[in-house]
Amino acid sequence: MATHVKRAFKYRFCPTDAQAAELSRTFGCVRKVYNLALAARSEAWTRQERVNYNQTSAMLTAWKKTGELAYLNEVSSVPLQQALRHLQVAFTNFFGRRAKYPRFKSRKKSRKSAEYTSSAFRFRDGRLTLAKMREPLDIVWSRPLPAGVTPSTVTVSQDAAGRWFVSLLVEDPSVRPLPATDTAVGIDVGLNHLLTLSTGEKITNPRHERRDRAALAKAQRRLAKKEKGSANRAKARRKVAKIHARIADRRRDTLHQLTTRLVRENQTLVIEDLSVRNMVRNRSLARAVSDAAWADFRSLLEYKAQWYGREVIAVDRWFPSSKLCSNCGTLRERMPLHVRTWTCDCGTTHDRDVNAAKNLLAAGLAVTACGAGVRPQRSTPGGQAATKQETPRREP
Repeated sequence: MATHVKRAFKYRFCPTDAQAAELSRTFGCVRKVYNLALAARSEAWTRQERVNYNQTSAMLTAWKKTGELAYLNEVSSVPLQQALRHLQVAFTNFFGRRAKYPRFKSRKKSRKSAEYTSSAFRFRDGRLTLAKMREPLDIVWSRPLPAGVTPSTVTVSQDAAGRWFVSLLVEDPSVRPLPATDTAVGIDVGLNHLLTLSTGEKITNPRHERRDRAALAKAQRRLAKKEKGSANRAKARRKVAKIHARIADRRRDTLHQLTTRLVRENQTLVIEDLSVRNMVRNRSLARAVSDAAWADFRSLLEYKAQWYGREVIAVDRWFPSSKLCSNCGTLRERMPLHVRTWTCDCGTTHDRDVNAAKNLLAAGLAVTACGAGVRPQRSTPGGQAATKQETPRREP
């Protein structure tokens, strides 16, 4: 593992009126260039031709010389070139079957952002000045950057709630592998309890969305009554977005604290390979599953484990962790969701979630014997999990 890892530090900032206007123009130009390049590549695709980044870059030069698109010269050229690079990455992922076909950016729905490389900004003494701007950004330094680092990329964005953010990508020398330990833990996710560990510890689900559900419903009702296209509707939409942002911020903070603690305390972490995308199709559970953010929890756990030299093992989603006795190995035929405690024939009384976490831990440690890793459903040959790759024994 490399000593230094690239890490993004995100901060809020308060732009002046001139900076806000400049950034808004840049966002619009980035979106326009992305859509024009996507349209050109899509038309070429219908003619069975391939257009790469260099060709779209030449198209951008030609677009700037036309009277209709001359306004593209008013903003920095670097974010426009970066938009073409992002489109190239999107097509690379599409042809590699890792993503769907790229979609056009919407003025109302798409994320407003612009990426600047080192040639388009100046960072000196903690003051960041972007190209085409005279004054540095008024950044709220909520946490310090690592000492002696210089950002390689700066991304400026604005969310639906109207908040401005700047993300600085740096190489963080402080991220190093932690001392190895012999501790391992199985983690079972749920709704009543967000996490249940094989040690018996249960972490309550904060249910962040439920805390603001009444305020969110009230704001959405007011939004529905406003006339489309009016200024009052825009204000009401921002109020709804602010509530969503507050919920998301609390959820993200909770997940960061939990994943950091688990990675620091354990060498091996075993989770279940759940298909959250399919689970949210259940209308009865969609809201609760989305609020629990199991996919985000797994993503944070994986990259932090990679940073600090830990191991994350994902057990096959069809592994019967709840129906299997962790003491004697007896498998029950049925285990309805309303059954939270049960007694095995061997006399052991199990808490459903703790028993599942213990079984996940045992299965995960067994998985390491065959060299499997994270994301078994998506990375192993044949699409099967590691627990299904062992050849079954045949009786003589």
